[in-house]
Amino acid sequence: MSVRTALRTAIPVMVLGVCLSGCSLLASTPEPAATAATAGPAASPTAARADASAEAGATATAGGDTGAHAGGPAPSLVRDAFAGLQATLGDTCTPGAGDCAYFLGRVDDELARLDGAMRADPQGPGHFEEPLAWLTTLRTTLGDDASTQELEAHRDELIGTRDRVNTWMQGHPEDYR
Repeated sequence: MSVRTALRTAIPVMVLGVCLSGCSLLASTPEPAATAATAGPAASPTAARADASAEAGATATAGGDTGAHAGGPAPSLVRDAFAGLQATLGDTCTPGAGDCAYFLGRVDDELARLDGAMRADPQGPGHFEEPLAWLTTLRTTLGDDASTQELEAHRDELIGTRDRVNTWMQGHPEDYR
């Protein structure tokens, strides 16, 4: 068989494979939460935190990767939420320079998502007692105000909580691998 004939056969097969894998990926990608799509920019930060926790709890009962835990899918939620939090570790901002809104908002959102996942985990919130206590303290400090000004005012507490939770999770790899 010549190289030209082999390429004529192989290229359509590769294109078909790429198309099918793309379709498979699209079919397995969850749709954004309806509340996020309809809430728009006027939604309050407190509502967003509640939605993140509720979404984590709802997904825990919906199914997913069972991992090594007999309890079911929630460990993958903790794993996924922790991965989102870890993605913020290399990022930073300069206080007062105007570049903190996105970064601090993302850290706050990822901490809220991890909080919801830990509470929904089949092992129970008692398994995550320390990080949940830190997250509760942070929520008490921030209150219902997740504005950029409030997050910047409590930047050290926000970043410190993120780092403490990260260190704790690194010591408990069975919860995220």
